[in-house]
Amino acid sequence: MRYLHTMVRISDVDASLKFYCDDLGLIETKRVDRPEHGYMLIFVAAKDTPDAEVELTYNYDPEEYFGGRNFGHLAFRVENIYETCQRLQDGGVTINRPPRDGRMAFVRSPDGISIELLQEGEPLASAEPWASMENTGNW
Repeated sequence: MRYLHTMVRISDVDASLKFYCDDLGLIETKRVDRPEHGYMLIFVAAKDTPDAEVELTYNYDPEEYFGGRNFGHLAFRVENIYETCQRLQDGGVTINRPPRDGRMAFVRSPDGISIELLQEGEPLASAEPWASMENTGNW
């Protein structure tokens, strides 16, 4: 058995690609657009693990998606959690659970999917502004 991908539904292609690619740093690996069937699939992955994809599914008929938390979360290991969180925050992403411990943070996609960021290797030393930053919203 081999892991292929995780699918999450998205409601705005541009906002989702900004989040997953521009802000989070994933790369688009493949796109299948089937308007005649009512959907578009966009596959994204981390550069270091291109075979572990996230399938972003856009349905042309508008649909309202609630919560995202019932999905659980996607998790990505990052080289420097503070730099990653700063890049996300600079891109307009709310850091829902800041990396106060130098090890773990949570953010949400534009559709409410919870994303866990984990520091590669040992936790980084506690640093401001993260150490004193409070949680925001749900994660």
